[in-house]
Amino acid sequence: MAKNRKIPTADSYENMMARVGMNTPNQHSASTYRPNWTSRNRMLVEYAYRSSWIVGAAVDSVADDMTRKGFSITSEIDPMARGVLESLFDELELWENLNNIIKWSRLYGGAVGLILIEGQAPFTPLRPETIGKGKFKGLLPLDRWQVEPDLNRRIKEIGKDFCKPEFYNIANTGRGIPAWKIHHSRLIRFDGVTLPYQQAQTENEWGMSVVERIYDRLTAFDSATTGAAQLVYKAHLRTYSIDKLREIIAMGGVRLDALLKHMDMIRQFQSNEGMTLMDKNDVFETHQYSFSGLDNVLAQFAEQIAGAVGIPLVRLFGQSPQGFSTGDADLANYYDNIGTQQERRLRQPIRRLLDVMHRSEFEQPLPDDFTFEFNPLWQMSDLDRSTIAVNTVNALNGALDSGMMNLKAAMTDLRETADVTGIGGSITDEDINNAETETPPKLDRENIEPVTSGGNPVSNEPTGDSASGRRNRKRFLRWF
Repeated sequence: MAKNRKIPTADSYENMMARVGMNTPNQHSASTYRPNWTSRNRMLVEYAYRSSWIVGAAVDSVADDMTRKGFSITSEIDPMARGVLESLFDELELWENLNNIIKWSRLYGGAVGLILIEGQAPFTPLRPETIGKGKFKGLLPLDRWQVEPDLNRRIKEIGKDFCKPEFYNIANTGRGIPAWKIHHSRLIRFDGVTLPYQQAQTENEWGMSVVERIYDRLTAFDSATTGAAQLVYKAHLRTYSIDKLREIIAMGGVRLDALLKHMDMIRQFQSNEGMTLMDKNDVFETHQYSFSGLDNVLAQFAEQIAGAVGIPLVRLFGQSPQGFSTGDADLANYYDNIGTQQERRLRQPIRRLLDVMHRSEFEQPLPDDFTFEFNPLWQMSDLDRSTIAVNTVNALNGALDSGMMNLKAAMTDLRETADVTGIGGSITDEDINNAETETPPKLDRENIEPVTSGGNPVSNEPTGDSASGRRNRKRFLRWF
């Protein structure tokens, strides 16, 4: 019978005699994980956002960094169209609205942006070819509590939106927004922390608030900092021992009044230059509290919060790096993460907005080869910037001298890199058009030296130093 007895086991280390392991009778075995449903408690996350600067920084920092530097159009389009699109982003406050959409998605778990097209019903699918001249009016941010997805109507077309809600209903009309039924094609949607299918169902198919994951660490950090602040009041305690104090208090009357009068006199004259008068048998003592080790505890809580939200301490708490660390590596990794989120979550919405804007302003779609890049968040030092500027100018000069590009192309490339190099930003379209009329540099074949099989010239005299090359270099350098 003993051989056929089945004993339940678990795939983990345990020692029943020492009570070590998850399945042995010890306190650690009672540990588990349970949901706190913070994302569902709208008032709680709002109170946390308003009252806790850490929650505010955790919600705002990523949204601010994703929209802080903007983008640069890298495809060849009409310079006037480029300027119109860039100015329209500022005029319609699209960056600010995108920033708010990302913020509220991180705070509440989800948010949308309504593309405002004048003269079109919001419940109809958005057809870009029907956008009239000047009909694009901006972007309206709406959080998950202002709109409700219609879970009974699903997108049946196979694609990236397959099986997602087809319509969203305005649930909160307090801002004067009509009770619209909005087609999904008119919305730009952002989720907070993406949840698996079963958990997303519990959140009405939205994501999860970033506050939910840090809630326990946040309360621990606030409890520790508040407790440390209260300890300050008890950091220096004074005690006064009086013989037969209980009898004096019990009797009351004149003796108690005299004692209280004595204590008031001590408090009045006890200063740096004062003197404490006391009976021979009385004892006066001071007790000081040591705060050693408390800063390490608070630092550990802060690191856990920073790790939970994926923001380094130097960005989330504004702390200066300690020891040999400069914080540059942490910021570089964080900026790489921001760049990844921009590519995954922000590129397609901005591409849609640019297409809508281009149709609204020029009544034609964007070119098929239209491209743009997000401007980097990392700021170079003045030395690095000057080094890149010198190398860029030298490379363009070499291309001019060798005849591989004309002056117009060199000036255009220099202006495109002005954000990085800091030079060339003052070159205007008129300057570039004037350069187009100039005679392009020609390769002076008489000065080309023969090249050996190793790629080195036979002659020691420099190549590409013809009169035409010198003239083009002078025309190029005059812009600096």
